Amino acid sequence: MTSSSEYPQYVRQNVAYWTQANAEYTDESAAAAWASDEIRWGVFAARESELNVLGDVRELDVVELGCGTAYCSAWFAKRGARVVGVDPTPAQLATAKRMQEKTGIEFPLIEATGENVPLPDASFDLVHSEYGASIWADPYLWIPEAARLLRTGGRLVFLRNSTLQMLCMDLDGVKENLVRPQRGLRRVDWPDTGEVEFHLGHGDLIDLLRANGFEVVRLVELFASEEAETHSHYVYVTADWARQWPSEEIWVAHKRG
Repeated sequence: MTSSSEYPQYVRQNVAYWTQANAEYTDESAAAAWASDEIRWGVFAARESELNVLGDVRELDVVELGCGTAYCSAWFAKRGARVVGVDPTPAQLATAKRMQEKTGIEFPLIEATGENVPLPDASFDLVHSEYGASIWADPYLWIPEAARLLRTGGRLVFLRNSTLQMLCMDLDGVKENLVRPQRGLRRVDWPDTGEVEFHLGHGDLIDLLRANGFEVVRLVELFASEEAETHSHYVYVTADWARQWPSEEIWVAHKRG
């Protein structure tokens, strides 16, 4: 397995960012996330029971790329999936391990990047990423890795910021005007946090998925509900903005035979 000192520079920057973020994240918050009855997608907590993106996961082999503190992996495990959580940040995995000990919900946790997963080919039915590899890993590396990990007919499901949100976001948050061009959109370096994100436009992302044997079957654009309020932590996007434009996207793709 690649050691953290051998990670590319952008991965080391992201690990440093998430190590700091984890230090500010209490076990009480982690426990609340692990106790959730269902996955809630995105900043404004859209219910999986209403979107029905994942369906029945019982007896499926699932790997979560960029699992963080692994609350999504715990959700899969509670519903009968055989899940593995993968993340490059030791502090995040340590929190996940404490939550396993607290709850008795156990599954393998692997320290690795989404771009280079030390697991066998064609060993999973579902690859999942919720704000993990989906934005902090290079898509030209992690999407081929997802394809390698999936069996024929398996699914890739990931949540990311919407393209429109990224075109309107600067250091002060999301605006009602464009702040960066879509042409050439790929890597975004944030000078305030030191983290590096990756965002492709829809056309480039579809081309990349198809080049790696995927067929896109669903794109869910997430809006804030009429009752939603701006999140106390994720203040970069307001509920008012997200009621008008999609703040996030869930992509669903199948691996072709």
